[in-house]
Amino acid sequence: MKINPHIQKHHHITLNVGGAQEDYDFHTKVLGLKSVKKTGLYDGEEPIYHLYYGNDLGDESTLITCFPMRQSGRKSTRGSGQIKTLALSVPVSSLEFWAKHLNDHGFEVVRSERFGEKLLRIAHPCGIEYELVGIADDDRQPYSNGIVPADFGIRGTHGITVSVREIENSDEFMQLGWSGKNRVTDGDFVRYQVGAGGSGTIIDFQVEPNLPQGSWTYGEGSVHHCAFKVDNLEVQKGVKFHLEGLGFTDVSDRKDRGYFDSVYVRTPGGALFEATVSKPEGFLIDETYENLGKTLQVPPVFSGRGDELTAYLEPLQY
Repeated sequence: MKINPHIQKHHHITLNVGGAQEDYDFHTKVLGLKSVKKTGLYDGEEPIYHLYYGNDLGDESTLITCFPMRQSGRKSTRGSGQIKTLALSVPVSSLEFWAKHLNDHGFEVVRSERFGEKLLRIAHPCGIEYELVGIADDDRQPYSNGIVPADFGIRGTHGITVSVREIENSDEFMQLGWSGKNRVTDGDFVRYQVGAGGSGTIIDFQVEPNLPQGSWTYGEGSVHHCAFKVDNLEVQKGVKFHLEGLGFTDVSDRKDRGYFDSVYVRTPGGALFEATVSKPEGFLIDETYENLGKTLQVPPVFSGRGDELTAYLEPLQY
C-alpha cells in the first residue's frame, strides 16, 4: 500500500550547546521552560547529557532538546547546510515584556520583522540564534514556574530557518518529499508550512550563496536537527520509502529513542530532518509526573553504569 508522507508539525528541535549548567539556566531561568527530561545521548560511547525542555508534559512542538558538548571539547562551525535559527512563539502582546526581561538578564535584543511577524532576536550563550515571534492566536498551553507570567509564556516552536546556498533542490524536497505547502518569499527567505499550517509548522530557508559549509557532526555551537511529528509507525515507514523512492537515499532506519521512534534524513540543502512517532506514554514512560525531569534517566547504551555516568557528567544545580 502506498503511503504518502504526512508531516504534521514540529516535534522537537535538538541543539549542540556549550555547558550543561548555562544551557539549563538559559532555558529554565531565562526562557521559563520546564525541564521535562534529563538523560544521555543514545549514540556513541562517550557520555553526553541530553536535556529536554518544554511545557508541562513536554508536548510535541513545545520541545527543545540539547546536547551540552563543552565537556567533550568538541566544537562545530556554523554555516550553510544547517538549521541556523530557532523561532519560538510568544503572545504578540508580550514582546515588550520579553525585550525588557532579556535585557535584564544580559542578552542583547535585536528587533526585526519578517513575513509580517514582529520578532526579537537573541543568541543562546553558545551562539545559536533564537527568535521570539509575536503571535496573536496560538492556543498551545505554556508552562509557568513564576519566572515568566503564564500569559506571556512561550507557547512552543514557531519555525526554523535553514541556511542554504541555493533553493532549487530544497524546494523539490519540501514540496515532493516533506509535505511543504503555502510557499511564500520575503527577500532571501522562502517559507513553507506543513500539516495544518501556522505556528509550530514553519520551515524557512535563507538563501546565502556565499556562506561556507557548516559542520554536521556533534560539536558545540550549532543546531543538530529538527524533528517533525508523523501519526504512527506505518506512516513513518511510508515517509522513509517515499523519500527513498524519490531518490533521497540518505534516510536512516528506524531508531528507538526511548520516548519516541525516529527516522532521519539528510536534506539536499544539508540540514538534518527527522520523522518522529511519540511513544504512547511520552515522557512518563520512566518517571512519574511529580518527578518529571528531576533525575538522570540512564540511556540503554549506558545500562548498568548509572553511577559512573553521574560521576562523569557536569553536575547540575537546579
